[in-house]
Amino acid sequence: MFEGITDGLKGALSFIERSRLTEGNVREGLEQVRQALLEADVHFDVANAFIERVSSQALGERVLKSIRPSEQIVGIVHHELIELMGPVDPSLPIRRDGIAVVMLCGLQGSGKTTTCGKLARMLKEQGHTPMLVAADLQRPAAIDQLQVIADQIDVPCYTETADSSPLAVCRNGLKQAKANPEIRVVILDTAGRLHVDDELMGELEEIDRKIQPHQVLLVCDAMTGQDAVNSAKAFNDALEVDGVILTKLDGDTRGGAALSVKAVTGVPIKYVGVGEGLDRLEEFRPEGMADRILGMGDVVGLVKRAQEQIDEEEALAQQQKMLEGKFTLDDFSKQMKMMKKMGPMREIMKMIPGVGGMIADNPEMEDPEADLKRIEGMINSMTADERSNPERIDRSRGKSHRQGEWQRRFRRQQPAQTVRRHVGHDATNGRNGNERPDEGGQGNVGRGNA
Repeated sequence: MFEGITDGLKGALSFIERSRLTEGNVREGLEQVRQALLEADVHFDVANAFIERVSSQALGERVLKSIRPSEQIVGIVHHELIELMGPVDPSLPIRRDGIAVVMLCGLQGSGKTTTCGKLARMLKEQGHTPMLVAADLQRPAAIDQLQVIADQIDVPCYTETADSSPLAVCRNGLKQAKANPEIRVVILDTAGRLHVDDELMGELEEIDRKIQPHQVLLVCDAMTGQDAVNSAKAFNDALEVDGVILTKLDGDTRGGAALSVKAVTGVPIKYVGVGEGLDRLEEFRPEGMADRILGMGDVVGLVKRAQEQIDEEEALAQQQKMLEGKFTLDDFSKQMKMMKKMGPMREIMKMIPGVGGMIADNPEMEDPEADLKRIEGMINSMTADERSNPERIDRSRGKSHRQGEWQRRFRRQQPAQTVRRHVGHDATNGRNGNERPDEGGQGNVGRGNA
């Protein structure tokens, strides 16, 4: 995500850090920042205004004569990135005594129908009961697609035949939702349309005028760059959009749309799609995005992903097994599966402070995803007894994996396992950790009854 702009900004800011700071050097470095923004497909006016704001602060005497001027300039860039994308209120107008209506609109192919399902799943996870309404009667199979998604996440979905009118579908769907006291949110999936198509835009305006949704969310494909920004502006002129959902952000290497939408349209980005799964919708956080763009990681975002994807009871059980020295390769395999739920490993690593910069500096670095797959393949090829007692693995079989790769990995894990086992033993028996551990503990990785 955003590799292009991250690399460009990092290069420009390193130039400032390396140079003896003078007004001329700072201007040259900020010109490189401007070029990095433009190459990332940031709107021309937005890039220029951004550099003007940074320059007015960075060229002041207070910064140039400070003890660490380069760090202050990085801090200014970070602050202005946050200002550029925020503030954001990701909440939806959920009411206790009524139904909140949310209408999703956008261009064809932007991912509206899937995003409806993602949003419904997110609301359900938050304890609300949403209902989907299939008002996209233009695209073949759109109704069936929404119904399939609704079945997957177990939420109700209102549908009619394709010969109905979108307005009638919305009205009837809302009427059915009001008849169900549990429904608190209705999500309208409207047909994709070009902002230059007057007839279809008129249809959307009629739905907006007569249904009066509490929020209108525009779904934009982040990978279309400035086209996403231009369409957001056109839709906002017609409908007064309340927020933007940027889809396919995980595949956007430039980041121009994310940095430009709010500045050009005045409409904040509320959510971002970061993968194909129905659980891959996140609240947009300008602070976290600025951190990631500058290679600083995103700890808050990482913790939120972990909380959403990892079962807390299972994680605590795994931790206890580690402390007791009973952690088997079956447990390790479960941990890998939990980690994979959080998203691509390279993306997760970039959210760890300091690691994102290391990945950018080492483009030839081995793909962590491929490494995990290799380990998973090795574990799956073992017998149940070998997974519980790795020291019993047939060495001749182990050598078939890259000349004993597994044996090397296993030997690296033994000292850590021994330490964990004794720490757990000390904690359980109230020892202070200063006594000499039992000589018999030979790092029995995963020995179930050690």
